[in-house]
Amino acid sequence: MSTVNETIDEKRIIEQLAQELNVRPQQVSATVDLLNDGATIPFIARYRKEVTGGLDDTILRNLEVRLIYLRELEARRLAIIHSITEQGKMTDELQAQIDAADSKQRLEDLYAPFKPKRRTRAQIAKEAGLEPLADAILSDKSADPATLAESYLNPEHKIDDIKAALDGARDILAERFSENADLLAYMRDYLNKYAYLYAKVIEGKEQEGDNFRDWFDFSETIRTLPSHRILALLRGRTQGILDLRIGLDPEQEALTPHPCVVNISEFLTLDADYSLDASTRNKWLAELSRWTWRVKLLPAFETELITQLREKAEEEAISVFAANLKDLLLAAPAGPKAVLGLDPGIRTGVKVAAIDTTGKLLETTTIYPFEPRRDVTGSTHTLLALIAKYHIDLIAIGNGTASRETEKLVADLLKTIPESQVKKIVVSEAGASVYSASELAAKEFPELDVSLRGAVSIARRLQDPLAELVKIEPKAIGVGQYQHDVNQRELARSLDAVIEDCVNAVGVDVNTASAPLLSRVSGLNASLAKNIVEYRDQNGRFENRKKLMDVSRFGAKAFEQAAGFLRINDGDNPLDASAVHPEAYPVVERILDKLKQDVKQIIGQKDALKGLSPTDFTDEKFGVPTVRDIFNEIEKPGRDPRPEFKTATFKEGIETINDLVVGMILEGVVTNVANFGAFVDIGVHQDGLVHISALSDTFVKDPRDVVRVGQTVKVKVQEVDAPRKRIGLTMRLNDDSVPVKRGERDSNSVASRPPRKDTPREQGSQGLGAMAAAFAKLNANIPSLFIHLT
Repeated sequence: MSTVNETIDEKRIIEQLAQELNVRPQQVSATVDLLNDGATIPFIARYRKEVTGGLDDTILRNLEVRLIYLRELEARRLAIIHSITEQGKMTDELQAQIDAADSKQRLEDLYAPFKPKRRTRAQIAKEAGLEPLADAILSDKSADPATLAESYLNPEHKIDDIKAALDGARDILAERFSENADLLAYMRDYLNKYAYLYAKVIEGKEQEGDNFRDWFDFSETIRTLPSHRILALLRGRTQGILDLRIGLDPEQEALTPHPCVVNISEFLTLDADYSLDASTRNKWLAELSRWTWRVKLLPAFETELITQLREKAEEEAISVFAANLKDLLLAAPAGPKAVLGLDPGIRTGVKVAAIDTTGKLLETTTIYPFEPRRDVTGSTHTLLALIAKYHIDLIAIGNGTASRETEKLVADLLKTIPESQVKKIVVSEAGASVYSASELAAKEFPELDVSLRGAVSIARRLQDPLAELVKIEPKAIGVGQYQHDVNQRELARSLDAVIEDCVNAVGVDVNTASAPLLSRVSGLNASLAKNIVEYRDQNGRFENRKKLMDVSRFGAKAFEQAAGFLRINDGDNPLDASAVHPEAYPVVERILDKLKQDVKQIIGQKDALKGLSPTDFTDEKFGVPTVRDIFNEIEKPGRDPRPEFKTATFKEGIETINDLVVGMILEGVVTNVANFGAFVDIGVHQDGLVHISALSDTFVKDPRDVVRVGQTVKVKVQEVDAPRKRIGLTMRLNDDSVPVKRGERDSNSVASRPPRKDTPREQGSQGLGAMAAAFAKLNANIPSLFIHLT
């Protein structure tokens, strides 16, 4: 019997990671050592390329996630081995099977017969002495089960007749089969290939669950179910509207015996016979197979497969959210411009905030150009005065209620100063209200009314979307689907990783950054970020990176991880404004010695290093990849990976959904990307849907291959349903609008996006003209998925 190894086999984990990621074990081992030492993914990806062999941040993130899983797998393996060994039931064969298990599911299948459990019918039957009867029926092909059972009657254990004895034997064997790891693996593979998910409305819930009516009688193979549909069905079950079950296709389900029953008997080589003239034993074994499937395996697999569907759907939904969030955070910044932020409102007025080029709040006010005051003259005068007083470059207008009315007010205002270079830009205000009421906003602007803080946020997010959006809970930004239904811990972990990667890819000005932004820098946390800001407030700006070490609790480890991502502009050393890590400054000094020049003479000069080779400046610590990065930074210090700032121009006179006409070509901004298409803001307070089939003239597998959140696009209006606030758009501008027939309907109807700050709606049509076809179906009814993606 094998002994228990009490330590996790890290070598095994490293070898498996290397195989999964298609990299060398040495690369994995080096990365694991860095992670164990507290290094962050951005730091490893940027400053330890020689150590990891150049693994990029995507591979490193995957490695980190899988490392956690495999360590949990190994810990569970040890626990199972320990438990079985303590029971005295470990064998060399079982040990080998456990050692070879490559998933948590396989481990649990192997452990099932040995797992402590509540007293079952099978255990009660064993206590009554019926296990030998079960074994005898299996082994003796010529025996009659009823004749064998006569010898096992036991009134003391309530085995009073032959039926009770045979039922006990059946329970013993059914439990044994249901704990057969190989049978479970076989049946699981079969179901993953051929199983369907069935949905039925729970009797009496038809009216209450009207929004789910497209799922009242629904079925689809589990291998083809898209993630958004899975989450919609699961929400229906959670709300007590839908009953979900697993089965085969309708024709297979109607067969007698059931295919899964046959699979069980064949896999176990039972002599089950389902014919009328079969022997008593073979009929009994056939019933045993049916009982094993219906009573033991089907309920277990139903739970397991639906759980797997949820996990798969949640993983995909989280991935979509993360990708959209990354695009939003890395949207083009307007840069150091003086901005006037307008948070539109009608009855409560338009909130106004002026900020300078660094984001500092200068002045706030409220204007009332709309009902009931209609003070257009006074509002225009106030805005003109603020523009002149603070030399405003840009006017950021929130895209919520009264956005287009406010935009028109500003457009008319700008016509009165034709010589001005001021530009107006509509900005997404998603999450602004959440920030306004947050504890952070209260600390940042303690004397400012909550309603005015939103205008500040709108202005700042135009200057630098990343710096402002990190202050907002990612789920409040509204670029996800089913975000409240998915695993919140995994969602938070994924979104935190995205924010960390984005912040460190751009870099942070340590002299202007807020504490929330600093806390996302590699090696820093909320406490250290707060200490940096407090030190800056008390001692003035940092003139060089070395001064960071004077900050309370900012030690050598934090400096190593963070310094390269913290920028100091116009400081003592020009390199401090670049992504060159201080540890690599000696490499720069060797380059300067070679050129016989000062760093101030060459930094930012495109051809300053012409004729030099990175290989001339490598050493034991810094190889060609790092030196090449240093060359790039010297030529373009502090490069911003974000795109050039561009804005969409909404068409004048198109302010509400009623102004839209089929065939119009408009400019808009992508606000959200889902698996089935993209939502575009065209300036009418209601995003339109571009179905995946209408994104391009060529086949599109993933909408994000064509569009990204924040991207400016041209679209054609293909369908308008004003009463239901649904807009169908196409980016195939040469397509003709397709007439639609009303009254059609199927289980995959499309639902567009409700007013601002909600999340995408599902639809399932495919192929040419799918947008029009989908709208034909949704025109007949309010789609079930209208509420499902929030």
